Amino acid sequence: MHIRSLKVFCDVAARRSFSRAAGENGMSQSGASQIVHQLEEYLRVKLFDRSKRPFVLTPEGEVYYHGSRKLVKRFYALEDQVRTLHDEVAGRVSVASIYSVGLSHINQNVQQFLAQHPKSNVAVEYQHPDRVYELVGADQVDLGLVSYPKSSRTIEVLPWREEEMVLACAPERSYATCSNIRLEDLDGQTIVAFVPPLRIRREIDRVLHSHGVEVKVAMEFDNTETIKRAVEINSGISLLPEPTIHREVMAGTLVAVPIESNALVRPLGIIHRRGKMLSPTARRFVQLLQTTAHEEERVNGHEAESLYQAITEIAPK
Repeated sequence: MHIRSLKVFCDVAARRSFSRAAGENGMSQSGASQIVHQLEEYLRVKLFDRSKRPFVLTPEGEVYYHGSRKLVKRFYALEDQVRTLHDEVAGRVSVASIYSVGLSHINQNVQQFLAQHPKSNVAVEYQHPDRVYELVGADQVDLGLVSYPKSSRTIEVLPWREEEMVLACAPERSYATCSNIRLEDLDGQTIVAFVPPLRIRREIDRVLHSHGVEVKVAMEFDNTETIKRAVEINSGISLLPEPTIHREVMAGTLVAVPIESNALVRPLGIIHRRGKMLSPTARRFVQLLQTTAHEEERVNGHEAESLYQAITEIAPK
């Protein structure tokens, strides 16, 4: 049986979706459905129980899925090994990322990686943080990109970068004219916040509490994009990672106000399944992510030092 057919079947089983599996393999939904149907005819068994919603694997399908997944992984690992004998990066790496990281960082990194290694393939999907951990833990993706990363018995964390948190507000807000603020200045203010289950919300609440700050929560959302839209229509202010609002700041729809002493930062990490040997392509991609982050930190640090020197030169003696 063709290895591509096994991969399509594995993707359908893992995603519980013919359309998503088809998209990942560059084919139509009917094409993916036809491949599974051909496998069922060849094996003379039903691989999926389609009477349930969403559909589930039959007992025969479970056995076939776990065996096929191992074969597919071994096949692509062998391809990577052969292709990289001459230091050519030509394999595939699958990545699951939380939405805000994907929109602020990963797209540019993927483009850079593909420009350097045109024969490689980087497949990125955007998921809720909990789902990213599930996909990595189940070995359904090679890498995960998350904020406030945490290691576990099945998850290993690689350091990546730290993002400065800033006050985000609409241009008509009084804060928009401030060069910076103290956290204490937010006491009693109305904010648009992340929902409590998210780690970023718990960390913000912890830091505000440590500074004796109490705020009024007007709205709560589980993603950065919706929070930004609420802030743009002046429903309140918010505390967000600076890179996530760069596009809106450039467009003039939001203003980013630095917080004194960098009191809030959002750490980002790269996670992978503990004990898993990453492919050469995945290792190269991790290297690019970390190198790019270090280079940006170096440039930003140099710019900050230059600005400080300029200020001290023109300050009254």
